[in-house]
Amino acid sequence: MNLLRGTARAITVVIISLIATIGPIHAQEELGVYEHLDDTISDDLIFTDELFNQVNLKDAINKPTIISLVYYECPGICSPLLNGLAEALEKTDITMGKDYQVFTISFNQVEKPPLALKKKKTYAKLVTHGDTENGWHFFTGDSANIYRLLNEVGFKVKKEGTQFIHPGTLIVLSPKGKITRYLYGSAYFLPFDIKMAVAEAAQGRSGPTITKMLNYCFSYDPAGKKYVFNVTKISGILILLIALIFLASLSLKSRKSKKTDQIS
Repeated sequence: MNLLRGTARAITVVIISLIATIGPIHAQEELGVYEHLDDTISDDLIFTDELFNQVNLKDAINKPTIISLVYYECPGICSPLLNGLAEALEKTDITMGKDYQVFTISFNQVEKPPLALKKKKTYAKLVTHGDTENGWHFFTGDSANIYRLLNEVGFKVKKEGTQFIHPGTLIVLSPKGKITRYLYGSAYFLPFDIKMAVAEAAQGRSGPTITKMLNYCFSYDPAGKKYVFNVTKISGILILLIALIFLASLSLKSRKSKKTDQIS
């Protein structure tokens, strides 16, 4: 019995420690991705493409559309994210411009079309099958339209100086502008996931986010400008689970012992 009480006290300590560890997440709740599956973007969001054309985003979405929210002068995960997207698209057997299109949109209002065009020239070369000229557009916009779009898709960023702290994710929309899938990652996406997301979007069917746990397991390190594994948080959970299993085992043994004593 004393052992059980001691174990209970130990678990209490672990729980308190775990709560203290998880606490900082709530202080940063404004950052990250808050999924708006099945919501439809507004029909009056106006952005400027790499050739200075004013584009109504909703009108331009006439096929499954993959949206990558970045900023072009990002020193962190934006370039790896776009590299990972291009690599995955190159490995799929679906065709850009025919089966789907990609909109890369800067959430930094100071960035302009010349920078967007420079980025397009870089990444269009990485996808060799399909119409990258008309199938992958790079947009910039004003603060009002950027804010509305980020709010509608649940993509929360925070500006620090001239840089941004932000998540890494792709957002897939149906031909009618409905949000059907979120694909999380900062440098690697599975071609199969991309293909399935596009197929679901074509049918207007939303899909669950299997890898959303990455938002919890990883956090952004402003100093290193990268996502890092939250060892403390995950270790805390594992310790708690082990402690609970240990307590349950002791409780079961205690019950069996009592039954044996009663029988004898």
